[in-house]
Amino acid sequence: MYLKFYGLKKRPFELTPKVNNLFLGESHKEGLAVLKYGVMSDKGFLLLTGGVGTGKTTLINCLATSLGMTEDLCLISNPNLEIAEFYHFFANKIGLSFEGNKSKFFLAFEDLLKRNQKSGKKILLIIDEAHVLEVSMLEEIRLLTNISAGYPGGMSVFLVGQPELIERLEDDRLRPLRQRISLRFHLDALSREDTLQYILFRLNLAEAQQTGLFTDQAIDEIHRVSNGNPRVINIICDSALLDGYGKNSLQIDKKTVRECTARQQLPGEMGDSAGQRNKSFVENGLFWLLLILLCVESAGVWFAYQSGLLDGFWNFVKSYYFNMMS
Repeated sequence: MYLKFYGLKKRPFELTPKVNNLFLGESHKEGLAVLKYGVMSDKGFLLLTGGVGTGKTTLINCLATSLGMTEDLCLISNPNLEIAEFYHFFANKIGLSFEGNKSKFFLAFEDLLKRNQKSGKKILLIIDEAHVLEVSMLEEIRLLTNISAGYPGGMSVFLVGQPELIERLEDDRLRPLRQRISLRFHLDALSREDTLQYILFRLNLAEAQQTGLFTDQAIDEIHRVSNGNPRVINIICDSALLDGYGKNSLQIDKKTVRECTARQQLPGEMGDSAGQRNKSFVENGLFWLLLILLCVESAGVWFAYQSGLLDGFWNFVKSYYFNMMS
């Protein structure tokens, strides 16, 4: 709708970018380097955590592409599998089969590790959304690493998930698994500078005719409201462009960003910050009202106090204020 108006060839802020058109912030670059090091140095178990929408899936897709692994790579994006389903999926991805007998599969898996050790191949198992895994499934994964432990460098396992994954791993039953995690990395949100570069990167991919489509103040507001979350940045920017088009405005300013985020009322980062602003406004307003009334009372407005008007209003405001604060 707004593409021709802003001189864009395609929508710049789609939620699912192509792997070969990825923007990596400083934290993403560091995370990618750590993950590559983990694979190349045969570190075995690796843990990658990050908040919702911070780019964990983007990062592991970038890793898989950069490693050039076309076989012996198993990426599980939906870990809500039964144990038998997991083995069937994993076996299929590494060129084996699973007929329901784990003993036979383990023997075939060990033979594959022996062959890979001679050829220099590695097996990479990446489990996205690992924070939803049951303890029983995590134990099955540990059993696989028990077998691969006899063949150093034979397999690396990446557990990728939200910060709750760390809490899940604190279960006493998973102590043996925790002890095998040799590398951990937490993916931070984008900085203000990264947010600017991310927006410019997306606009450049869309062949934007002007780079100053968003004012500096608009960038500040986008970063503040999104907390540097790439997914939320996409939503805000797309909505702001639509609003700007509706206003016939060739540049997105801070006011437009505020209006579209207030209307969207998105949950999470945006909702929290908006709620905090409203609470601070109410509390600050009541504070100054109380201060004014206190000065009036101290000045000795005796006739109003005697009539009971100020006293009643004073008690009402105090009651209202403390109810708001509680």
